Amino acid sequence: MSKPRKGILLINLGTPDSPSVADVRRYLIEFLTDRRVIDIPAWRRNLLVRGIIAPFRAPKSAKLYQAIWDEKTGSPLLYYSELQQRLLQEALGEEYHVELAMRYQNPSIAAALAKLKPMNLERIRVIPLFPQYASASTGSVIDKVMELMRTWHTFPEVSVVNDFYDNEAMIDVFVENALKHRPETYDHVLFSYHGLPVRQLTDVEASGTHNCEKAGCRERIAVHNRYCYLAQCYATTRLLAQKLQLPSDGYTVCFQSRLGKTPWIQPYTSDVLKDVAAKGKKRLLVFCPAFVSDCLETIYEVGTEYATEFKNLGGEHVQLVESLNAHPLWIKGLQQLSTATI
Repeated sequence: MSKPRKGILLINLGTPDSPSVADVRRYLIEFLTDRRVIDIPAWRRNLLVRGIIAPFRAPKSAKLYQAIWDEKTGSPLLYYSELQQRLLQEALGEEYHVELAMRYQNPSIAAALAKLKPMNLERIRVIPLFPQYASASTGSVIDKVMELMRTWHTFPEVSVVNDFYDNEAMIDVFVENALKHRPETYDHVLFSYHGLPVRQLTDVEASGTHNCEKAGCRERIAVHNRYCYLAQCYATTRLLAQKLQLPSDGYTVCFQSRLGKTPWIQPYTSDVLKDVAAKGKKRLLVFCPAFVSDCLETIYEVGTEYATEFKNLGGEHVQLVESLNAHPLWIKGLQQLSTATI
């Protein structure tokens, strides 16, 4: 067998090592003390996370992880991420070596890079598994990779996939998954993305004064808002709605997983649920296009929490559209991202 000449590093957000309170607390601390996730002074961030958020949230979050943890396969996010790694390796062949890492917890980025370093690869392509760019996700991954690699004496050619919000394979998989649920039988469609604090969007432009309303981020994406998370979310939505032939009043973009009291991107998914219920909508089809693997935010937050909330508001059914997971077409999409020239 010939030695691989190129490395691919897939990096997802992360998951606790187990659904125990101790492991969930450890995960939350590493995640929430990241300066790109909670962007306040370090002393305040550490006091807030270690003294308040982690101790109080860990027991509650552990119960949620226990609800989605599979006896055989464990964490859904890790399970699907490992499948993506294995299937991508098979698709790329022996010229490539594919490693998987999580930004927080295990397998760590440090461990993955330690495997790649002695291979003397010609190039390494880093693929953060976040379709839409955000400083708190993709930016944090790039930051960590650079921090760890700066001690290397020799560097292969390194490239990064900043985003893939308009990737055709990703769009087609979400559409195919939705068609299995017969979208025409639902009263309304939600495209629910992971939320971000509004203040994290201001640095999209070098001036640090980016304003989504003035930039028209909900209507278009161009050079001036190329790296705006909000603009990319709406761009992904337009592509999905077009392929599904959804009327403009047949769907709503919203944002979930809000943390804290500071303003986050709106509308919030919970508020949209109230609004559509008040309009007499009974059946909702929900996409989560910010996630390439089903996880706590899709399986539990949408499939259980929002479904229960909607029923309490008078609705009848919430159907989650499955994520990309290990769909063969998505593996082809990953293969294209791995081999595309810059």
